[in-house]
Amino acid sequence: MTEAVIRKKAGMASVKDMPVLQDGPPPGGFAPVRFARRIPSKGPSSMAIFLAAFGAFSWGCTRALKEEKYAARRAILPMLQAEEDERFVKEWKKYLEEEARIMKDVPGWKVGESVTLRKMDASGNWGAPS
Repeated sequence: MTEAVIRKKAGMASVKDMPVLQDGPPPGGFAPVRFARRIPSKGPSSMAIFLAAFGAFSWGCTRALKEEKYAARRAILPMLQAEEDERFVKEWKKYLEEEARIMKDVPGWKVGESVTLRKMDASGNWGAPS
């Protein structure tokens, strides 16, 4: 559209002669402007983040304590094994003494020798159990 049609004046003599046409709001007014800060509620809540961090921390501490316990056990294992070996030797001596006492009247009995183990003779054949 031309300026003459918009301002309803034929021809254009001077800008000063033209009627003033001012823009205004549409009928009913403009829509309200949203000026408040609106942060989208995406992602986990602060409580969820806190609980996840607390859970990860607790899990890490638990693993560290377990590793410390296992390291301490590995450190004292040789001493525990030595004590168990000593106990076993004492019990084995008691067992052999008891066997000797019980089987003292049996001719050819050898204390501590296996009764079920077959032994190989010089020719490489398995012999009968003794």
